[in-house]
Amino acid sequence: VGAAVAAADGRVPVVAGAGYGTALAVRYARLAEAAGADGLLAMPPYLVVAGQEGLLRHYREVAAATALPVIVYQRDNAVFTPPTVVELARTEGVIGFKDGLGDLDLMQRIVSAVRTEAPGDFLYFNGLPTAEQTQLAYQAIGIDLYSSAVFCFAPEIALAFHAALRDGDRATAERLLDGFYRPFVELRAQGRGYAVSLVKAGVRLRGLEVGEVRPPLHEPAEDHVKQLAQLIERGYALLEEDA
Repeated sequence: VGAAVAAADGRVPVVAGAGYGTALAVRYARLAEAAGADGLLAMPPYLVVAGQEGLLRHYREVAAATALPVIVYQRDNAVFTPPTVVELARTEGVIGFKDGLGDLDLMQRIVSAVRTEAPGDFLYFNGLPTAEQTQLAYQAIGIDLYSSAVFCFAPEIALAFHAALRDGDRATAERLLDGFYRPFVELRAQGRGYAVSLVKAGVRLRGLEVGEVRPPLHEPAEDHVKQLAQLIERGYALLEEDA
């Protein structure tokens, strides 16, 4: 976190992760604040599938431990009901909710419940892997914000897609979805953990020596890296067509 803060040098906010059990999550939240982070992404507690009461208590304790704004990340074993998200939205320090589950019916009900029972400037993010692939659907239920892994290795493609969404340019969005994002998602599905390791391989392909992924993740197969390189070239060619 300290290295990210130093590299960002105030140009963009740094959001640090804080996870594991409550005691460790609180410790990491405080360490992130001391290191100069601007916000927290509160990751799921590890291993156990907790009830709603326990989840609410966990995230409230994390939020109370720091002055940093907290975004709660729904994924894996941290899945929330609409009433629980209403209570999170009422919790001081909790400013947003990032969805990595992909249940649009649940998200529609969450957005509706918070809008009705805890109105305010609560933020929602599409946090699915390769979020661009589903962002048109999330946008339709009022979720305009998303995180982009593609931005890490092909920022021009990611920014072009974002601009198309912002400007209502459906033709450009669909051309990038059909020609780049869907094939990338299909390649990502070829290996466990590729949502991370393919992205890191993409960064290396663009010339940054960022090292390998950490165990238990593993590096993509050589043939998959070659396919990724071809796909990146195709994505940039699509931008030239638009120009």
